[in-house]
Amino acid sequence: MNVVWKCCLLLAMAPIAVPLPAKQFSPTAASSSSSSPSTSQASATNEKLAQLDQRVTAAQSSADNAWMLVSAALVLMMTGPGLALFYGGLVRRKNTLAIMMQSFALMAVITVMWALVGYSLCFGGSGPVIGNFEHAFLRGVGAEPNTDYAGTIPQMTFMVYQLMFAIITPALITGATAERMKFSGTVLFLMLWFLVVYTPLAHMVWGKGGFLNSSGGRFPCLDFAGGTVVHISSGVSALVCALYIGKRTGFPKQPMPPHSLVLSFIGACLLWVGWFGFNAGSALASSPLATSAFVATHFAAAAAALSWSAAEWIKNGRASALGAISGAVAGLVAITPAAGFVAPMPALVIGLVAGALCYWMVTRVKALFGYDDALDAFGVHGAGGTIGALLTGVFATQLINPVFGAGKAVGGMEGHWGQVGNQLVGVLIAWSVALVGTIVLLKIVDWITGVRVTEDQEIEGLDITQHGEEAYNLES
Repeated sequence: MNVVWKCCLLLAMAPIAVPLPAKQFSPTAASSSSSSPSTSQASATNEKLAQLDQRVTAAQSSADNAWMLVSAALVLMMTGPGLALFYGGLVRRKNTLAIMMQSFALMAVITVMWALVGYSLCFGGSGPVIGNFEHAFLRGVGAEPNTDYAGTIPQMTFMVYQLMFAIITPALITGATAERMKFSGTVLFLMLWFLVVYTPLAHMVWGKGGFLNSSGGRFPCLDFAGGTVVHISSGVSALVCALYIGKRTGFPKQPMPPHSLVLSFIGACLLWVGWFGFNAGSALASSPLATSAFVATHFAAAAAALSWSAAEWIKNGRASALGAISGAVAGLVAITPAAGFVAPMPALVIGLVAGALCYWMVTRVKALFGYDDALDAFGVHGAGGTIGALLTGVFATQLINPVFGAGKAVGGMEGHWGQVGNQLVGVLIAWSVALVGTIVLLKIVDWITGVRVTEDQEIEGLDITQHGEEAYNLES
């Protein structure tokens, strides 16, 4: 019995005692087999992240590009129909088409000049005063961004957006020469003015390496959307033109009221809406900065409309529709340089100051000196642009736009009062370039074509004498 038990025990232990054949274990093989899936996973993850980054960048570029194209259309709308209707309603009926035609002609003429050399002179090269011919005939301007100016939109979008500023700026001057300047003289003068006055100022303030550029210029002047480049230049030039050409026949003894405040009212409303593209679009992206500029623009316009109307009410015992729309435009002018640098409450202050100041310029200063700035281009744009540029230096804040670097003070209220001095330099340069350039160009144009219509032509009206047609056919 013991023998049987021992035999069973040996049989049970035999499989344990005899070694079984087994696959040899290789540490290297194990490592290779475990790392291959890990490496493949990491590579796939990196590829997916790269694709996601490309899609995000493309989405941002598409959003920014869409906003900038809409903004470009809004700014063009400011000239036609906005400014054309605003000015068209303020003149006498016999000069309606003439003043409208001046704005429309500039939409065509400046566009061609911009494509040929204008864009390049403003944004080509890196000189301190004016650009070069790097982008003449739009050479090198295509779908790729120009990272010196706008890194998320095609350079062609940036180009066409800036074109709309170049169109409306000389058109503003026509308000001072309304009802008495030749159409041929107007077109020739403003073509030359665009080359001699606008392009150097645009490059100095906005162009790479510009003397007044906020990013590295000798005197960094803060001008978000054109206080110096657009409004001071056109406003000062308008005053020079008014003084050079002289007063309208019968001014100031003969009443010359607007023939249609309805047209002007519609034009002013279009200007207000279009100004969102003008100022908020200058952020060059659909960004929080664009939102800030949008809000500042709206607040300043509203405040200025109220302050002009209040000043008018105090003086005359009532507020007029003409005063309200003029005040709104004054506020829009003043906030233009500050829109991307100031918070909403300072924007209200700028609007309140601009409305009252421009009202004083239009009603008191104009009467005191006796010049005939027919549609108050200087009183609104020259004066409004100047006060807006200076107040930008006071209220600009790095919380809105850290233009000088994160944590660095921007304006006077933050302790950087030297910025007010930089703004003053920018204002003085804009005044000087506009003043000297306009006088010289008027002399040249007067010698070539003449600048003023005859007295008989002025009395008959510029619609008939300059264009052979009338705005209103009252016999039909």
